[in-house]
Amino acid sequence: MDKKLWKETVAFHGHECPGLAIGFRACEAAKEKLNLTFSQDEEIVCVTENDACGVDAIQFLLGCTFGKGNLIYRDTGKMAYSFFKRATGEQVRIVLKPSSREMDRKERQEYILNAPLEEIFDFKTPHYSLPERARIFASVVCEKCGETAPEHKIRLAEGKKVCLDCFDDYSRGW
Repeated sequence: MDKKLWKETVAFHGHECPGLAIGFRACEAAKEKLNLTFSQDEEIVCVTENDACGVDAIQFLLGCTFGKGNLIYRDTGKMAYSFFKRATGEQVRIVLKPSSREMDRKERQEYILNAPLEEIFDFKTPHYSLPERARIFASVVCEKCGETAPEHKIRLAEGKKVCLDCFDDYSRGW
């Protein structure tokens, strides 16, 4: 483990924790499996299945961010990250293995930071395709609140263009 890089990642995140360690090691694994470097634009795409501390490591170490459109949140709650390399089509899904060992917070963090990657992660193929590149959408003014939203997030309600906050969804079941 690169201790200097760990310290820099901790400084970016704000504190040390097992969650940050998971993301740190997932980045190491992704770099190793796909020969990745820092993504200046959308060369690398990460689909994260959680919104926990480890995502900060992915932003800092691999340059996958929501703003660039190459960090996508897929809310399953799992400690799983799928990485896609656009140039080659290579991909890997990195999933934290369950641990039956009893450890306190500090011991867990040290275990994650120092255990062999194959011991802490399962490596799989993502069960979804590489997401398309980020698109820029026209802004539309909500006719109810007056705020703008991208056109793909606008709905029609009683003949008016409204944002998702002002839209009352209608559903009768499935």
